[in-house]
Amino acid sequence: MADSLTITSSQVKANIDVTVFNLAGTLDAAGEDTLCQQAREAFDDGAKFLLLDLQNLEYLSSAGLRAFHRVFKMCTPKEEIEQAREKNEPYKSPYFKLAGASPSVYSVLNLAGFLHSIPFYPTAEDAIKSFST
Repeated sequence: MADSLTITSSQVKANIDVTVFNLAGTLDAAGEDTLCQQAREAFDDGAKFLLLDLQNLEYLSSAGLRAFHRVFKMCTPKEEIEQAREKNEPYKSPYFKLAGASPSVYSVLNLAGFLHSIPFYPTAEDAIKSFST
């Protein structure tokens, strides 16, 4: 298991601009604030759509889940979630997506219920295409 989290960021042009964070290593309490801070900076700089590519993420702790939740709240308009709840409909974020998780990381995301509200794709390419449709 890697000791730390590494985040590389890139911009991808689909029909819309997508900010992609490639996460590598371990996302635990030591990396939680780093991920949230980089996401905040991206949104403050005008990003509206964020993809987390988890292909190289080896471990996801409860603090990592908390970071995902914080980023989800940061990039998702509260009104949209409330409207879905009022209609008793499930909400899937069009702004924040996940891709490429290993089976163990995917299992953690699924067990924690994150995949109910955050779309997941097998590859980053698939996720990027979904932003433009």
